[in-house]
Amino acid sequence: MAEKRVLVIGGGISGLTAAVEAAEAGMEAVIVEKNAYLGGRVAQLYRYFPKLCPPYCGLEINFRRIKTNPRIKFYTQAEVESISGSEGNFEATIRVSPRFVNEKCTACGDCEAACDVERPNEFNFGMDSTKAAYLPHEQAFPMRYVIDGDACKGSGCNKCVEACKYDAIDLSMEAETVKVTASSIVYATGWNPYDASKIDNLNFGVAKNVITNVMMERLAAPNGPTGGKILRPSDGKEVKNVAFAQCAGSRDQNNLDYCSAICCMASLKQATYIREQYPEDGEATIYYIDLRTPGKYEDFLKKLEEDEKVNLVKGKIAKIEEDAATGDVIITAEDVLGGGKIEERYDMVVLAAGMEPSVVQGGLAGDIGKEDNGFLLNASKPGMYAAGVAQAPGDVAQSVQSGTSSALRSLQSARGGE
Repeated sequence: MAEKRVLVIGGGISGLTAAVEAAEAGMEAVIVEKNAYLGGRVAQLYRYFPKLCPPYCGLEINFRRIKTNPRIKFYTQAEVESISGSEGNFEATIRVSPRFVNEKCTACGDCEAACDVERPNEFNFGMDSTKAAYLPHEQAFPMRYVIDGDACKGSGCNKCVEACKYDAIDLSMEAETVKVTASSIVYATGWNPYDASKIDNLNFGVAKNVITNVMMERLAAPNGPTGGKILRPSDGKEVKNVAFAQCAGSRDQNNLDYCSAICCMASLKQATYIREQYPEDGEATIYYIDLRTPGKYEDFLKKLEEDEKVNLVKGKIAKIEEDAATGDVIITAEDVLGGGKIEERYDMVVLAAGMEPSVVQGGLAGDIGKEDNGFLLNASKPGMYAAGVAQAPGDVAQSVQSGTSSALRSLQSARGGE
């Protein structure tokens, strides 16, 4: 049998939870994360619901647990290429892409200042840019710069190398292959926001002031593209009148035929961003099919219902159009409770795009089972477990719970299925 070790594929909140819980119970844990930082989608949020606290409340605790636990190892900019073996004796081949920055980096930023090449900032969903030498975000873990090998001019430029006082940049770094044995594997591969450009009637990617809910999180965040000021993309105008379109692609056989579970709460949360930033005249209208706020979240909904500047309209949006002269967005929708069709104008529209399992686009090593929509079937093969949104849409709390569950199952695998 291999050592009592769990391989965790994905360094988001569920993967971090699985790794630290397993390690603190005596196992070794190896985290493999495709991004240059740990934290996953949670790191891109402005606030959690319903308490509206910043996400680093939870992430910082896990990062500290990783730093102080010698049983945890992690690889960033890495992907699992293949998995062989069975419960108790898996072997994985991991490809680690070059970061071009070594552990001597102090995150001083001199390389970024010297760099004259820009690249789209995927952390902010392309709403701004970074230099080719960049820090993924202000509280990134590990706190170390990255050189984008596709954007960098390489040794023909060398400005970043010359600017670094710590000999931390090595443009000759190459990809490496690592072999890891493990008694169990946790797939915490996470999710991607559904590609809203596939939803023809909502005009995302055509109407400049139609954005998605994940983009709204970055607009509201202090370390986002606008420094936390909610401004519309086309002209930087203050956004005072915002519409939220629920089920953007979800519960739709032409797109995602399931409910993504968190979109209603996400839009209610984001309505509070508008009301907080523009308390006098900021207004939010939420167009919904059903408002799904189960259990403890009902109180959050009631609080929003009491705000006269938050309008809840039961009805599906038929189309979204752009006023070319003003950049305003015009919505045509049904009003189920009021009766008939309505047409309203807004500064900006936020689409509550659904959650699509990342393996739909990125593929998957190993032979863990999948259901029809691409979500992983938990324990469909002994020793292989799914955590977080890899197995089903859910919120942060549910992802943490499933990460803990996966850690417990990994302990059982390490003990021979006791």
